[in-house]
Amino acid sequence: MSLFNFWKKEESNLFHENITIEETRFVVLDTETTGFDYDNDRILCIGALVLQNGIINVQESFEVYLEQDHYDKSTAQIHGILKDLLIKRPTELEALKQFLDFLGDSIIIAHHTIFDVTMINRALERNGLPQLQNKTLDTAYLYKKTLIQSHLFERKDHYTLDDLADKFDISKKDRHTALGDAYITAIAFLKIVKKLREKKEVSLNQLFKY
Repeated sequence: MSLFNFWKKEESNLFHENITIEETRFVVLDTETTGFDYDNDRILCIGALVLQNGIINVQESFEVYLEQDHYDKSTAQIHGILKDLLIKRPTELEALKQFLDFLGDSIIIAHHTIFDVTMINRALERNGLPQLQNKTLDTAYLYKKTLIQSHLFERKDHYTLDDLADKFDISKKDRHTALGDAYITAIAFLKIVKKLREKKEVSLNQLFKY
């Protein structure tokens, strides 16, 4: 599949009733950034994993550290990505092209998806490229659908990736690295789907209707 084919694709038949969650190719995504300002902050690292047939394919992973013009000491303490990291890093445009080639027309899964996708879309826009057209799922939102509806149970407005890792007993060893957070998100997604299926059978279509 050529690099930008998915921009021209017609509405996919991916959501046909016969297509299962297991058969679908998901790309689980996380970005490390200089901050949370869509206009002024920049992506430092993109990490992504393929999830298909209930398997997180670690061998088919993607990780790229971008050339760094922006630097923020306070966020560097969290993600540990230093401005003078001694590895050759591609430009933003080169990194985006690599990521788009890896992503293809897969469904994106992320935790608080809107942030990662918006950061990537802003980067695409800066480089004169079209925005992502991929379908997306958000583990932060899907997790809420697994919770019991009861006045005895206090629900939070926002659940962090740490919350999900604690709930599902997922190791946080590589937390705050893009690939490490993508791995935690992938495991959390599998656990969420399993939890949802304890109530009723869940199709790919239904995940988008929750």
